[in-house]
Amino acid sequence: MFKIKAERHLTRELAITPPQGDRGRQGIAVVACVKNEASYIEEWVRFHRGVGVRHFCLYDDGSTDGTFDILQRVLAREELTVVPWKMRMRDERSGEFLNGQTIAFAHAILNFGSRFERMAFIDVDEFLLPKNGRTLEDALRGAGDFPNISLPWHMFGHSGHISRPAGPVCLNYKMRVSDPMRQSLDASNFKCIVDPVEVTKVGVHHFETRSHGDRTANDSGKVASRRERKAADFYSAEFIQLNHYYAKSMEELKEKTERGWSFDGSAEKYWNKVSATIKYIEANVVEDRSMLEFVEENGIDLGR
Repeated sequence: MFKIKAERHLTRELAITPPQGDRGRQGIAVVACVKNEASYIEEWVRFHRGVGVRHFCLYDDGSTDGTFDILQRVLAREELTVVPWKMRMRDERSGEFLNGQTIAFAHAILNFGSRFERMAFIDVDEFLLPKNGRTLEDALRGAGDFPNISLPWHMFGHSGHISRPAGPVCLNYKMRVSDPMRQSLDASNFKCIVDPVEVTKVGVHHFETRSHGDRTANDSGKVASRRERKAADFYSAEFIQLNHYYAKSMEELKEKTERGWSFDGSAEKYWNKVSATIKYIEANVVEDRSMLEFVEENGIDLGR
């Protein structure tokens, strides 16, 4: 069972009782919420399957563009779990939107977490790039067996693209924010890889475990509290780098903001947030070719 923490930001955090692990549990599962991602979903699943992800638990927020037809073509039945998950829910008393993503993540741990050694909670514009080793399991050795790993966003901007270029996202975009740890607007945050049978509290960007509370490790094993992980010396991308292809082309960013955000009723608020974030990224970029080099060296098949 999970319960909503009574606070101003409803469902920002959920307390859960961890599931008991199955005998012989193994591998890494990726959990994500998905809506109308037909343009890019094949590349995303092919890349992650190519680096050793065993299973994809995807929560479908009413897709209508054939996203899941593509997934069923690319992935075997045993590699994919799809959960219908309409996310625009409000609290009756306050009228505030509930964070359906947090609820989905808690649901995934409670219902599917017992089968896997690790679960990664990311979005479909985020890629887990092994920097030390060929697979994510290889790269996770850098953090030892710590049950809660925090990976900072490496935010990529337009890279000069006005309209959508041909080819994969992860090969077309090479310019990212120079300092992933600088605390600025919505351009700085973390996503997590956890041992699901240890998790006692769930959030979109942070988790807690029964053995270590709010303490988390970076990819090289340095441990810090949730607050301390924001310090510059927590930064590491030695073993795993989380690439967040936030903006894509200028035209696609415009389309993204016009669609709005599933967890916010204000289109203007969302537009202001995205505009400020991309402005910050574009003013502080460096070239990063690590993804291109990894894909080429390891022959990762990204599809069309």
